[in-house]
Amino acid sequence: MSVSATDPQVSDPTALTRSERLDRLPFNAQHRRLLVGSGIGWALDAMDVGLIAFVMAALAKQWGLSATQLSWIGSIGFVGMAIGASVGGLLADRIGRRNVFALTLLVYGAATGATGLSTGVAMLIVLRFVVGLGLGAELPVASTLVSEYSPARIRGRVVVILEAFWAVGWLLAALIGYLVVPASADGWRWALFLGLVPSLYAVLVRARLPESVRFLESRGRTEQAEAAVRSFEAASGVAPVPSPTAQAQAAPGWTALWERPLRGRTAALWLVWFFVNFSYYGAFIWIPSLLVADGFSLTKSFQFTLVITLAQLPGYAAAAVLIEKWGRRATLASFLLGSAVSAAAFGQAGTEVAIIAAGCALSFFNLGAWGALYAVTPEVYPTALRGSGAGSAAAFGRVASILAPLSVPWLLGLGGSGLVFGVFGGAFVLAAAAALGLPEWRGRALAD
Repeated sequence: MSVSATDPQVSDPTALTRSERLDRLPFNAQHRRLLVGSGIGWALDAMDVGLIAFVMAALAKQWGLSATQLSWIGSIGFVGMAIGASVGGLLADRIGRRNVFALTLLVYGAATGATGLSTGVAMLIVLRFVVGLGLGAELPVASTLVSEYSPARIRGRVVVILEAFWAVGWLLAALIGYLVVPASADGWRWALFLGLVPSLYAVLVRARLPESVRFLESRGRTEQAEAAVRSFEAASGVAPVPSPTAQAQAAPGWTALWERPLRGRTAALWLVWFFVNFSYYGAFIWIPSLLVADGFSLTKSFQFTLVITLAQLPGYAAAAVLIEKWGRRATLASFLLGSAVSAAAFGQAGTEVAIIAAGCALSFFNLGAWGALYAVTPEVYPTALRGSGAGSAAAFGRVASILAPLSVPWLLGLGGSGLVFGVFGGAFVLAAAAALGLPEWRGRALAD
């Protein structure tokens, strides 16, 4: 009896699983559509996070806010992100990656636009919390979706390129901050109104992005999984081959992350996420305000931040190349150590040239490290736990992103900018040490 290549129920011993069929493909137009579609959402996320740094600097003058009030405005969004990352990861393993991606874009986009109507600190803080809920859930879900479709031999590079869209979004925020925020008393409002764009984009996401094949198989939706794989094969001109029947899986509970053999890698991943979040958000949320406090004008501080932001792009490019040459751990640890040195240098910078040079180096190494971290995170867990694992690591990291902006006024009082960035540098060193405890997954298929 002949076996049809279209029959998803075959038991041919030479058959490839659907994940193996995806791994054999070259990068094609379908991959590009998924990468760009997810990346635009990622860039819009970064634009939102970046905008609040410029809004804080403007409101400090316009509303006469104290350092404590500013630190809460900077931190409250991360409280929402911690909750959103955890809940979003769990939902991604239950209702699908694409559905959560679209929902979170809608939530944070609408809330960001509403933030522009804030009449006081309390209203601003409440809306920033809602923004964080959507933003926190989206990031780990998007990287999981892209990772599960990318061929094994270039998966790390593709996820780093996805993360590079963050630099595009932060650059947009810097441009808006430089051109729009100082232009009028309501400039910060107009900047936040631009956050409505993600809500419009969310309408397109649900219809155009594919759902994860691994997720569909885990839910017994074999025909949809087969159709998704075939669309990617067709884009490469590759003939479909038989795949064995995939068994539906129940999504395990959160506690499975701490069972053998996952507990060691979970601990290492959580530590990296914690210390990277602490240093990154502590530094970049406060840099515009710290420059203003040091005597630079609002426009000048935004100009410095714009230049520093540009260095993120080559940082991502370098990480995208090295992650498939050096591997995940070596690339991540090296960029984290470079971030530590750069942070210490920024804290001691006393001239405009030194500020820009150290800031660019910090941008280069820190964002390259972020790219490597997002590449390795989905690889740590099997399919049934991938969304939950990535989301929980991000959620734990958000605890640090809450604490970091709040700690800056206290650290400034103790020892000025030198102590602030010295602490951030130390956190980067601890993150580099924790990175050595992560598994190396370069060139290997994702675990089922």
